[in-house]
Amino acid sequence: MHAFLAPVPHALVRNPLRAWRWTGVAAALTLTTMLVACQRAEAPPDVVRAVKVMTVGATTGTRSLDYAGVIAARTESRLGFRVAGKLTERAVNLGEHVKAGQVLARLDAQDYRLAADAARAQVAAATTQRDLAQADVARYRALRDKNFISAAEMDRREAQLKGTQAQLDQARAQLASQSNQAGYTQLVADAAGVVTGVEAEVGQVVAAGAPVIRLARDGERDAVFAVPEDQVPAFRVGTPMTVRSWAGGGSQPGVVREVAASADAASRTFAVKVALTAPAGEAPALGSTVYASLDAAAAAAAAPAAIRVPTSAIREHHGKTQVWVLDPQSLQVKARDVRSAGVDGNDVVIGQGLQPGEQVVVAGVHVLNDGQKVKVYTPKSEQGKTAAATTASSRQGGATGDPATDAASGAATLPASASASVPGAAAR
Repeated sequence: MHAFLAPVPHALVRNPLRAWRWTGVAAALTLTTMLVACQRAEAPPDVVRAVKVMTVGATTGTRSLDYAGVIAARTESRLGFRVAGKLTERAVNLGEHVKAGQVLARLDAQDYRLAADAARAQVAAATTQRDLAQADVARYRALRDKNFISAAEMDRREAQLKGTQAQLDQARAQLASQSNQAGYTQLVADAAGVVTGVEAEVGQVVAAGAPVIRLARDGERDAVFAVPEDQVPAFRVGTPMTVRSWAGGGSQPGVVREVAASADAASRTFAVKVALTAPAGEAPALGSTVYASLDAAAAAAAAPAAIRVPTSAIREHHGKTQVWVLDPQSLQVKARDVRSAGVDGNDVVIGQGLQPGEQVVVAGVHVLNDGQKVKVYTPKSEQGKTAAATTASSRQGGATGDPATDAASGAATLPASASASVPGAAAR
């Protein structure tokens, strides 16, 4: 202790109180220095965290792709009146089958009938004027043959006849138009089919062209379903598919007939229509739920080999997509920038940044630092298998062949076994 005390100045010897104060300050400084030195010497060691890893590999979409959809008619029309008016009768109900030419609904036709009667009267008046002009021309032609009238007068009479004939033609056309308007107050099915929707009720005033009845025509049926954007390349016109009903009844073959050119604004999915090749009578009921399956071969042909990792392996760091790659020799992790090429279920398709055979951390990615040393987590079942294999190898007097396993025992020295902790990860 005396080695750390500074010598007391000569001036303080004369004043004992000052000497004791100086001695106390020096002792406090010495004690603080010793405590700081002890804290530095006792710094805790770095924490070795346990992580779960998987060995990545290039895989293809070998599984079949199933999509839920509905059965729809090849042609579905929204029928409406060609004239405006008040709906006085709806002759069909939802789900009812109708025949071609059957009346579906009626409007109040009183005003249209009156207009047709007025046009009919105009035709009668125009006919009278034409007949009178025709008789005048006949009389004036006889007088002209005897030179009792001039040629100019004869020309005027013939012009009047042509004018009255034109007025008669106009009146007849007007009558035909008004008769058609009166006929348009009846909504008639233009083909046989099933009523799939009713959009107006009796007493409602509808505009010309407003939908009143939705009619699904009899005939060919389609299975319609939505496909995510990343799976659209698997569908081409003519691609064979299998359609099965959710309510049972077996499956039916079909081919892709149409793929939407743009995505739906709300769901961002693409509509796909599959034409059923079976006879119309054997197709599932209109509107029933079905599952459309794309066979594994077609899916694999459309989806090239790619590396897939679980979404839990991805982290965002300063606007970059990264994964932690494990060095099996040093058991240290290093951040690797990757480029995502889409999402496949719970997996992320890696387009760039990883190579098959590399080990990626799939759990605990948010508590790691670049270059941090880790140990690989192995379930107890895998630890038992590893211990048994190590014991059998030691009895034979040989090494395991794995440098990490030969160096020490435990899950932290077996990076290769970590891929077993995520069964089927590479097979995805």
